[in-house]
Amino acid sequence: MEDVQGRRDSRQIALDKVGVSGLRYPIVVLDRENQRQHTIATLKMSVNLPHEFKGTHMSRFIEVLNEHRGEITMRTVPSILRDLRRKLDAESAHLHVVFPYFLERRAPVTGASALMDYECSFDAAANGGGDKFVFGVRVPVTSLCPCSKAISEYGAHNQRGYITIDVQSARDANNNYELIWFEELIAIAEQAASAPVYPLLKRADERHVTMQAFDNPVFVEDMVRNVALVLRSDLRVAWFRIHALNQESIHNHSAFADVEWARPVVEAKKDLAFAEGACA
Repeated sequence: MEDVQGRRDSRQIALDKVGVSGLRYPIVVLDRENQRQHTIATLKMSVNLPHEFKGTHMSRFIEVLNEHRGEITMRTVPSILRDLRRKLDAESAHLHVVFPYFLERRAPVTGASALMDYECSFDAAANGGGDKFVFGVRVPVTSLCPCSKAISEYGAHNQRGYITIDVQSARDANNNYELIWFEELIAIAEQAASAPVYPLLKRADERHVTMQAFDNPVFVEDMVRNVALVLRSDLRVAWFRIHALNQESIHNHSAFADVEWARPVVEAKKDLAFAEGACA
């Protein structure tokens, strides 16, 4: 049969990314407590397309994914990207993965236990010069407004917030990425807020969490800075981006704060031939 995608294109426009998105697939990720965790991911896979080609072969993305069925982690993603580039005859490849990650959480007073899910992600790219791997987690938290507490005769408004942490880890002596657990990032986010969010609370637990939040008021700016201080002190971290969002309970808007940082020594060497924002 004729290879229509392989026809020549005369418009002289190269494409940065072409591929498949919204693809749901079972994967296995690393779990600090249980070693491995099975989950369902939504994937976006792409490669660049030179100006002379009409299209790419979309079925080959699925073929590569199926060949790597199972673990998708920082240990296996480089080989997936390498196979995408080879099979699709591309200079660069990109992989974005979003999945729920479940942890057993215990209430602070009664110890009542239940599973809680966190939205995690991998964002990776590779070209002839090297590869880049960023991973992240979105953590629900409680924040209590310092201003509201200061000006009120009693009480203070609080709200659900989300802290999103994206990290690129440094490389070890063997040029492998240093391992940083999702559990570590989740703990850092929760400690930066007024109080954690739990899947199951009894009355004694609710009392504890309410008072904990009241004793630890934070602005959205405070949460971002609290996380940044911890990550900057961790030599395993080469780069991070932090986004905090408060879904305000007494305002008709949300409040947010962002910060991005790269370790200076690593910044000069990282990403090899990558242009800024290759994994944006």
